[in-house]
Amino acid sequence: MSPETDATTQEIEVLREAVADAGTLVMRYFGQNPETWDKPGEGPVSEADLAANDLLRERLCGAFPDHGWLSEESADDEERLSCERVWIVDPIDGTRAFIDGKEEFTVCAALAVRGVIVAGAVLNPAKNEYFFAIRGKGATRNGVPLVPGPVPPFEEADILSRRSVLDAAKWRGEAPGGRHGYVNSIAYRVCKVATDRWDIAIALNSLSEWDLAAAQIILEEAGGRMTDRAGNPIRYNSADTHVTGLVAAIEPLHGQIVGRLLPVGA
Repeated sequence: MSPETDATTQEIEVLREAVADAGTLVMRYFGQNPETWDKPGEGPVSEADLAANDLLRERLCGAFPDHGWLSEESADDEERLSCERVWIVDPIDGTRAFIDGKEEFTVCAALAVRGVIVAGAVLNPAKNEYFFAIRGKGATRNGVPLVPGPVPPFEEADILSRRSVLDAAKWRGEAPGGRHGYVNSIAYRVCKVATDRWDIAIALNSLSEWDLAAAQIILEEAGGRMTDRAGNPIRYNSADTHVTGLVAAIEPLHGQIVGRLLPVGA
């Protein structure tokens, strides 16, 4: 990438520190029965989500007032569409797990430049796991580089997904045959693939850009690939922020999954 589309040193430092501080803030609420309510059609939200959102916006946009902003917990401002550089944020990915006291939630933030993610941070503060990636410079977990490991045969691949993903009616032939698991945070599922603990993460439901942005660059910089469920690349800072599912894996598993998943409505 050219210098104009790279993340700058200042952007990287501000992103890294802001997400770390947001994680510290969120942990003050974790297990303390925070105030919660339901967003119609979108599931639960807590006072911790909003507090983390405010902190991240103040720190990221405060340091870079010309950058756009897209967050799950902020009203969408169409002015972001005219910005070349946009912060894409999910203050707590996995809010339901957070409210239930499960250590499966993450704080996520990423920087998109002209629709491409160039830096991303995913922090699970309850487990002290901090994933960070810079386009072209690799990904780390707690400062240790992530590198791809051996890729198993499709029939033995371990998959993180909802149980319904394994329904035979969704596949041409057999679904992946290894162990199955699930964690609430979509970003955390993708990061687990990047660490070699799991081979595949799949979601077939409609997702949003903020669910995926930070995790995608971490997986890609660790040697993996992530697309929508049909294998199409994901473009960020779009007018329509919805994404039709995801497939995240190391090749050749990614291509095998896309080839075997039946289309929506098939």
